Amino acid sequence: MKTLKIEWKHLDVEGETCDRCYDTGENLANEVKRLNRALQSKGIEVEWIETKLNDTQIPQSNTILFNGVPIEDILNIEVSENYCDSCTTLLGTKTYCRTVKYEGNEYEDIPAKAIRQAALKVLGLDDTPTVEMPMAKKSCCSSDGGCC
Repeated sequence: MKTLKIEWKHLDVEGETCDRCYDTGENLANEVKRLNRALQSKGIEVEWIETKLNDTQIPQSNTILFNGVPIEDILNIEVSENYCDSCTTLLGTKTYCRTVKYEGNEYEDIPAKAIRQAALKVLGLDDTPTVEMPMAKKSCCSSDGGCC
């Protein structure tokens, strides 16, 4: 069985993390479950590794790696930072944390769609639906305005 290793790095202060890391963790947990259900039949397993960081490693916090490669190196994602009230409260000092710009929007957490898209890209799988679209309805109206 092929394995995709997803590592999530985040701040941990006595078992607590900031709000944005918590939200990323929730998104990641849901996507790992979803991916495992979808990929098991293809012989692929998704493994999730959690790396807890301390206050000296804030620049690495809220990072996701796919087989060791950061998400921003896989997708068209820009990394920035802004003031994090939650980390500031946890650490007792003014703290700035990672943000990501994805599909034209800035996020403080890493969106589920980006996690899924990066995983499928690393695996060489397409992220487009395989559901057939229904045929367009044909009109029963004629060009002269008469309808059946």
